[in-house]
Amino acid sequence: MREQWRDGNHFALLPTAECFVPALLEAIDHAHTSILIELYLVEDGEMGERFFAALIRAVARGVDVRLLIDACGSWSLSDESKQRLVRAGVSLREFNVLSLRHVGRFISRDHRKLVVIDGHTAFTGGFGVNDQFLSSWFEVAVRITGPCVEDWIQLFNRVWRSRRTRDFATGARRRSSAAATSETAHGEGSMVGRVVWGQGYRYQAIRRSLQHQVGSARERIWICTPYFVPTRTLRRQLRRAARRGVDVRLLLAARDHDHPSVRYAGQRFFARLLRSGVRIFEFQPRFIHAKFSLCDGWATIGSCNFDHWSLQWNLEANQEIDDPDFATELGGLFEHCFDQCHEISAAHWASRSRGQRLREWGYGVMDALITRLR
Repeated sequence: MREQWRDGNHFALLPTAECFVPALLEAIDHAHTSILIELYLVEDGEMGERFFAALIRAVARGVDVRLLIDACGSWSLSDESKQRLVRAGVSLREFNVLSLRHVGRFISRDHRKLVVIDGHTAFTGGFGVNDQFLSSWFEVAVRITGPCVEDWIQLFNRVWRSRRTRDFATGARRRSSAAATSETAHGEGSMVGRVVWGQGYRYQAIRRSLQHQVGSARERIWICTPYFVPTRTLRRQLRRAARRGVDVRLLLAARDHDHPSVRYAGQRFFARLLRSGVRIFEFQPRFIHAKFSLCDGWATIGSCNFDHWSLQWNLEANQEIDDPDFATELGGLFEHCFDQCHEISAAHWASRSRGQRLREWGYGVMDALITRLR
């Protein structure tokens, strides 16, 4: 499967859980034939109960429900909840279950976030089924209709039928199975987009696409990511863009970070970026888990954090959009977030404490060592 731009789509930006959670649940409740779901993080809790109940109601209506979860990301999901779904008729599979025969391969995770309803409407973003998305984490999603939905279905089918997935009910490794079918309606809108995906270091279309957009941007490069540990090439491109007059801004997580070690590892790059003119904003109200970027009129929203872990090991997928109205809307969301940030200045960063510098160095060494593990 190769990425290609498709016309005739419609993309709806769904900022914050107040927008995308009701939209997801409503879509599930109105499904008639099929529901395909691929998620990294699924846990018990309030959101889990609402999500599971909606899936069970769908099965009762005769809908074919397929749920693919990552065995590591959804580690804390109870067997009771899994059995409840299977007994109700949900087809549940787990990606890359730990095996003593393939311990080294366990580091590769399915980090994608995807819901497809009736082969017609898809949702993607950085979301999962976890109570933190309801209130304490800031997240963004996009609703998709049109030809791009078919590409999302193909991505789902590739993993669903792969040898790295197992049925929860039997524990059997699945070598092949019936593919999910598509009822995608063409001509849903007039917006152009394409699905890009990554499969660790084996296939990195997401990395290549971002680097191309950053390298060719003339006006702005705005990137939002909660886990900022960029590759050397991306760091160099960001500095060069800022020096040639492009408005380069990074929207990063600050408070209540779920992986503070990753935050420190990325901060070791701040000094050179700031000296080159890159502006760095840390979001203050809550942990920002969203992954979205804007380069001139090109936008991307999806699962990829643009860090070493996502690019070298995980299965990732993003929706790219080339539409001026959508870019304007996403730019407005960026501006709203920037207004709620603390901007780090080069002078302030140069005066940071020795303790901060030591944490950057220590976690940076750990990140460099892990990055070399392939």
